[in-house]
Formats: sequence, structure tokens, C-alpha cells
Amino acid sequence: MMKMNKTYWLFAACLLAAACNTGNKRSDAYGNFEATEINVSSELPGKLIRFDVEEGQRIDSGRLVALIDTIPLHLQLLQLKANRTAIAAQSRPVVAQMDVLQTQLENALKESERFQKLLEGGAATQKQLDDILNQVKVLRQQIKSMASQHAPIIGRIQAVDAQIASINDKISRCSVYNPVSGTVLVKLAEAGEITGAGRPLYRIADLSTMYLRAYASGDQLPHMALGAEVEVLIDDTKSKNRRLKGTISWISSEAEFTPKIVQTKEDRVDMVYAFKVRVDNDGSLKIGMPGEVNLLN
Repeated sequence: MMKMNKTYWLFAACLLAAACNTGNKRSDAYGNFEATEINVSSELPGKLIRFDVEEGQRIDSGRLVALIDTIPLHLQLLQLKANRTAIAAQSRPVVAQMDVLQTQLENALKESERFQKLLEGGAATQKQLDDILNQVKVLRQQIKSMASQHAPIIGRIQAVDAQIASINDKISRCSVYNPVSGTVLVKLAEAGEITGAGRPLYRIADLSTMYLRAYASGDQLPHMALGAEVEVLIDDTKSKNRRLKGTISWISSEAEFTPKIVQTKEDRVDMVYAFKVRVDNDGSLKIGMPGEVNLLN
């Protein structure tokens, strides 16, 4: 009976040791989760009269989230349109006079053709033909002179049109649209504030897909490939891990010193290669959360 008890306890001790050894198995790589974060800003400075963003809010791509005050731009637009009207008023008499000269030229050209035929038939003199040809020449010079006077007016109108187009473009840029579907991480402004061009209004990220940035040693690289599936571990309880599926989406081409976030001092002095694992987020993954990677091959 005593011998059986010793055998039983020895067998149990072996099972416990095996379990402990399995539970203490180190993962192949360690890192932290991150997401692609985008700082959304206004392209123009001004007063933020509308800002419909809250931290933690889910916003779809293309949604209007902010509006910069456009009243100063609209006033500039009214002034430019008034200037254009005044310049165009200077153009109308010149155009009307050019139309008259053009009509006279067309009539003179017809007369010159008629006198040419009459001269060939002996019913007109050379002097009559020369007179009408001189009239054609004078009319053409007058039209050319009027066109040279009209050109600066056209140039001024085109310059004002370009300024009007520029103001309309600025007005359209006063509307801020959300660039990507995602969750607002940080709100950096409030409605009523004066914002500057390029100043971030909020930070957003698509949290439906997270990336575990981890580090692999040189001897692990031959066992890694883009698109390869790996096992990702995250903390479930104090003593248990939760397993997720991941895919290697990026591998660095240059070695670097292991960051301090890696657990052991021995690993921190090694040269490693950074890589990223894409993981579908069911809502449990957060930015900065630690994770582990086990290579499956």
C-alpha cells in the first residue's frame, strides 16, 4: 500500500511539473497593440462655429464634422463680384464699337469683290477698286486698335475671375469632412475657438483592425513571411491568456535595438527586427495593450 502511494505521488508530481513547464513556455515575440491614427485639421484658419465630435464617438467617412466661419470670405466674394461688374461695364462699349467696325469691314469686303468683277468687265475704274481696298485696310487697322484697347480689360476680368474661383475654393475648404471611418480618440478643440490652418481638431483611428508591433530575433526571420498566420496572446486573467488569430502584415528590413517594453534585460540588449501582426478587433483590443506572438511553423 505504501509503495502504491509513493508511485501515485510521483506520477502526480511529474504531471504537475509538465503542466508548469508548459505554462511557463515563453512566447516567440512581445509587443504592444497600435492602430493607424489620423490627425484631422482645418485647411484654413478661422472661428470654429460648428464642431460635432465627441471622444469615443464612431464617425463614418465623409461626414461633415466641422465648419469654419465663412463670413469674411463671403464679403471678399461680394467685393470681387462688384469689381468684375464695373470692369465688364468698361468692356461693353468697346465690344459694341468693334462689332460695328466688323460689320463695316464685311460690307467693304463684299464691295471690293463687286468692284473687282466690274473692273474686269470694264464697268469700273481702278481708282474705285483702290478706294474700297483702302477702306478695308483702314477698317482692319481700327479693329486691331480696338482689340488692343480691349485686351487689358479682358485681362482684368480674367484676373478677377481667378480671385473669385480662389475664394470659392477657400469657402469649400471651410467645411471639414471626416476622412476615414473610425473612433475618435482625442478631441483637441471646441466650438467657438479660433483655429489655425493645419492645427489638429481631433484624432481618429479605425479600431476594427489592430496591429501588434513586436520584435523578432535574426534567427526567427527565416520562419516568418508576409501573410503568414500566427497566434496572438493577450491577458485574459492573471493566470490565463486569450488566444487570437493574426496575420503578419509588415516586417522591417533593418535591425534595431530591442525597445525597453520587452520584458527581460537579456532581450533588450539584442538586435531585433520589428514586425506587425494584423488582428481583427472584437472590441477587447486597445491601443497600447501588451501582446505576445507565437509563430505557427
